[in-house]
Amino acid sequence: MAHLTDAELKQLTQEDRVKILGMTTEQLTGRTMAIEFSPDEETRFQYPWAPDVDYNKRTEIDADHKSTSEVNHAIREQMAAGYGTIVIKNPRGKHSLGVGILSRLNLIFEGSLGYFGVGLIDGPNVRINGRVGWSCGENMMSGTIIIEKNAGSTFGAAIRGGDLVCKGSVGSRTGIDMKGGTIIVGGDTGALSGFMMQRGRMVICGNAGKNLGDSMYDGTIYVGGEIKSLGVDAVPTELTQLDKDWLNRKLNIYGMQPEKGVEHFTKIVAGKQLWNYDNLEPTEKKLIL
Repeated sequence: MAHLTDAELKQLTQEDRVKILGMTTEQLTGRTMAIEFSPDEETRFQYPWAPDVDYNKRTEIDADHKSTSEVNHAIREQMAAGYGTIVIKNPRGKHSLGVGILSRLNLIFEGSLGYFGVGLIDGPNVRINGRVGWSCGENMMSGTIIIEKNAGSTFGAAIRGGDLVCKGSVGSRTGIDMKGGTIIVGGDTGALSGFMMQRGRMVICGNAGKNLGDSMYDGTIYVGGEIKSLGVDAVPTELTQLDKDWLNRKLNIYGMQPEKGVEHFTKIVAGKQLWNYDNLEPTEKKLIL
């Protein structure tokens, strides 16, 4: 490749530049990852391969003597057969149950789940009548998950959409890297909840642990109880009438309206001082941190 000065490079067209640098402008071919939806469909929010299920068609799966893979495979078999309401009996704390469901479905667990329950879902409505372990609802895209009792740490990690609801208390790092959707906790949450939150809303009806909202980029956290401490760049702001209306409507959906109402909730948002952190001088960085 001939050596050219900066002035000579600026005079070249983009096409000439890529040729000189050894790159090509060929159009790459291959299978597209785009999902096409027909505008004539009655509902255009489903994957083309999603099975057509009937909510009134109900079946049960006994997970007692089945492995996780066998239970998940059985769920898909019943969905392919048109069952829209599936009840899982005796889950007995098995890990990774109900993951990767990309279709509308009523999924009911009569018992408790282990780690990574119902993660990577896009569409189903899930009810868990017991407890859940770490990372329940991780990377959830849409739908609802309702847990009747308590949940472990990293509840709703990287959630992107839908409603993730725990009527009890949850562990630390709730909503870590949250990118959208809504997380509702009826009790308390642990330390570093909302860490690196990017979008969405989190509602904590009880108390919040240390470093709430640490390094949050955007989004909103509502806390009905006491906050142990706020994290870096998490700041309180005014609770508006619009916030109160939204909280009342959302909490009423799940029967979680506090006795005192929502007037006492504290609203936490990003201070936005970290948005241009890399451009700050060292002394300015110390002031923020």
